[in-house]
Amino acid sequence: MKTLALLAALLVSNFLLHAQEKTKGVTITVTVPNITSSEGEVLFGLYDENTFMKAAPIKGEKSTIVDGVAKVTFSNVPEGVFAITCFHDVNGNNRMDFEPGGMPKEDYGVSNNNMSYGPPQWNEAKFEVNSENLELEIRM
Repeated sequence: MKTLALLAALLVSNFLLHAQEKTKGVTITVTVPNITSSEGEVLFGLYDENTFMKAAPIKGEKSTIVDGVAKVTFSNVPEGVFAITCFHDVNGNNRMDFEPGGMPKEDYGVSNNNMSYGPPQWNEAKFEVNSENLELEIRM
């Protein structure tokens, strides 16, 4: 009987531990309100300074387009400094397409909506994640 009680206690504590792990970090909800076509999807990437414009995102999400709006949620994001990029993948090939001269063929946007000439810059796109959930809007 003691063994059964111990086993039950271990299972409950294990469940509670995993439940807590799943809720660590904050939620970042990102909305893109100005999409001009309902074709394809909008792909989003969450980056830190080491991966921004250099490597795959830390987390990636995708959204369908409903009434010109795309919306995703990044869950369990730890505290730190991050940036988000997104692009409208019209043709569904899961990558951004470029003209021969290097200009993007598909609309894109970055956190903080600072769209200067040239590729997005970390210092213009970064934002801080603390202990509170965030809601961001990115315009393409």
